[in-house]
Amino acid sequence: MIPLKEKHLNQLADYTEKLYREPQLRHLFLELTLQCNENCFHCGSRCTAEKGDELSADEFKRIIDEVSEDFDISKIQLCITGGEPLLRRDFFEIMSYAHDRGFHWGMTTNATLIDQSVAHRLAECGMSTVSVSIDGLRDTHDRLRGMKGGYDRAMRGIQYLIDEKAFQNVQVTTVINHQNISELDELFEIMDGIDIDSWRVIHLEPIGRALERPELMCTREDYIRLFEFIRIKRREGYPLEFGCSHYLGGEYEAEVRDWYWLCNAGVYTASIMSNGDIGACLDIERRPETIQGNIRRDRFRDVWENRFELFRHDLSDLNETCRSCEHQKFCRGDAHHSWDYDRNEPMVCMRNILF
Repeated sequence: MIPLKEKHLNQLADYTEKLYREPQLRHLFLELTLQCNENCFHCGSRCTAEKGDELSADEFKRIIDEVSEDFDISKIQLCITGGEPLLRRDFFEIMSYAHDRGFHWGMTTNATLIDQSVAHRLAECGMSTVSVSIDGLRDTHDRLRGMKGGYDRAMRGIQYLIDEKAFQNVQVTTVINHQNISELDELFEIMDGIDIDSWRVIHLEPIGRALERPELMCTREDYIRLFEFIRIKRREGYPLEFGCSHYLGGEYEAEVRDWYWLCNAGVYTASIMSNGDIGACLDIERRPETIQGNIRRDRFRDVWENRFELFRHDLSDLNETCRSCEHQKFCRGDAHHSWDYDRNEPMVCMRNILF
């Protein structure tokens, strides 16, 4: 390993131990709904068209009030997600309220419901960042996301967002799998041809509906191709980055994203789900030990300060193989969202894949 990288990773390891003791809330995800107008095969939350047991607008407003009273909100970004958040008829009521209370906020969306009017209303109620999902060329995107015409609608939505000229970061996120990795170069030409601020590329994770399609998981060759592609484009100056998932070893750490890997779940990041459940990262399997409370009976601050023990220690503590690994100090058992809580082992281990 390059000595400078090893020095940085050791510093991060020491910092992480402090962070477990003194977590810092930076990103609070609000899952406004599990309703979605698409049916993505890789959806970690298994979103549907059903409304389900959703928090009301008044309940979300109460959460916004409590968080603004209990935290320094200048240090917190609200991350709005779903399902498709724009399916909520009271979306603009909730987000205008958050904006009026002084919150910075951004959204993840499929952009199929964004026209010129919606883009303008998003600017008016204070949205600063947005990430739009594009998961392949036209036919591939529509097939993977279960909506005919979804690609064209999403690309139009992206252009409306760009034309509004009001947002700090219009980002595209692409989930790469064993099939659509062949479209990387063509996708790059498309992304390079529109005025987005960044392109975030991640790989298919063994969570949610993707568990039903094991043949689409990336191979070792796919991972290497992906990381080399990102590394080369970044060196050429393009705003391209890999997502926050997984420790990548000395070869790719700080090469395919701006800094070194750290699982943010429960130390920087918390989430309030559409039914009021409180957790860490929304991609983590929803089960009794990962749910830390519910906003209908708990104040969020109390949960953040007094629970989340599951997320504030190394996952490697739970697995003998991880504990004895030479990368344990830097990997820490890897990510909570891809941890098998029944077997207490990682479902994705880049040491076994890359190095």
